[in-house]
Amino acid sequence: MVFSSLTFLFVFLPIVISIYFAAPSKFKNLVLFISSLIFYAWGEPVYILLMIFSTIVDYINGILVDKYSHDKNKSKKFVIISVIINLSLLCIFKYADFIILTINGFIGTDIPLLKLPLPIGISFYTFQTMSYTIDVYRKEAPVQRNIISLGAYVSLFPQLIAGPIVRYQTIAEQINTRKETLDKFGEGVSRFLIGLGKKVLIANNIGMLWNIIQSSSINNLSVLSLWFGISAFSLQIYFDFSGYSDMAIGLGKMFGFDFLENFNYPYISQSITEFWRRWHISLGSWFKDYVYIPLGGNKKGKFKTYRNLFIVWFLTGLWHGASWNFVIWGLYFGVIITLEKIFLINILKKAPKFFRHLYTTLILFISWVFFNFEEMSEGIEYLKGMFGFKELPIIDVNFLYYLTNYAVVFIVGIICATPIAKKFIKNKTIYALILFVIYFLSIAYLVDSSFNPFLYFRF
Repeated sequence: MVFSSLTFLFVFLPIVISIYFAAPSKFKNLVLFISSLIFYAWGEPVYILLMIFSTIVDYINGILVDKYSHDKNKSKKFVIISVIINLSLLCIFKYADFIILTINGFIGTDIPLLKLPLPIGISFYTFQTMSYTIDVYRKEAPVQRNIISLGAYVSLFPQLIAGPIVRYQTIAEQINTRKETLDKFGEGVSRFLIGLGKKVLIANNIGMLWNIIQSSSINNLSVLSLWFGISAFSLQIYFDFSGYSDMAIGLGKMFGFDFLENFNYPYISQSITEFWRRWHISLGSWFKDYVYIPLGGNKKGKFKTYRNLFIVWFLTGLWHGASWNFVIWGLYFGVIITLEKIFLINILKKAPKFFRHLYTTLILFISWVFFNFEEMSEGIEYLKGMFGFKELPIIDVNFLYYLTNYAVVFIVGIICATPIAKKFIKNKTIYALILFVIYFLSIAYLVDSSFNPFLYFRF
């Protein structure tokens, strides 16, 4: 699917752009809708039916929610129907086998697994379709009476596969009326190339280091190799996901859309609370507005505040994957953020800036170990090796080899994960040169390399 999606973008995108800008305004959403379905069909033709079904369900329920807006009880029933259908599809295709395995493990049954292929991007577009009916019910967005326009929103190919999660209320007006300009198109191309460089030149290259270390036996590694490995993954997942978000935002601008930002230099954070305000912003805001606040937020006492936090972080972990390591990963952050709310933030405010960064980085490294290993025993062994609870050498020749071969991309990754890189954008000549080099090197890399994972496709 990775090869297919990139093939679509580089081969078919010029065709789509030509047709889109040649089409009259009233047909532009139709062009986007058909193009998006072709994009999705390129990798998973069967699941187009699933997406079309979700679109029809939410279109009908949105109409009914609006029709009975004067009757809250009746209107709410259609919102509930929409949410149940969407979550049922998500549960069947993403969580059915996880639930069956859990039941089998707890009570010793032998229920056969469904082994359904996971529709790519289902977690993203399911949340988007739910946001539509909820926003209409809350009167935060107008009902969409044109099913093609709603279909274009649900299937919008720039951000279909890996986000950001575009909530309906943020682009409701843009779906119906938007302006495409040369300046915006140029801005979109620039943003797309920045994202492409993040993904292909940094994430893929640093990801090869993590792939080597993760696939090695821990007993054959050194302590520094383990730390270097998880540092590499920290950079890989950031540049992989933020790179795709940049490409999506850039593609959106080419077609006249303004998607909200999804990352804001999360690795400069000085607490975990701050980190989650900067990382995957669209997911955090979705859970805040559609789960945390409806549960009462922080308005009903400390106990319910902490309860609501743990519910949100349990769901955040589960959203990322149908495995207990993701649940533990989410609850781990729930514990840390709760502790920060209770007392840790006050301590951190008094601590030196360097210590706050060190604390945040350490917490994140531990979290990425949980995130990576579905078998918790493997993750625990990795952590034991990192913190000296296994008889491993501090340093070995393998670490020196990794350091020698990956030092440059590692340093580039660290610099580009901070606002320092923004300084180069101010000089237009240097910026244009950087974009040209990124484009040339990215194309060369894609042609030459077979290592091109998209980490968030599985979500």
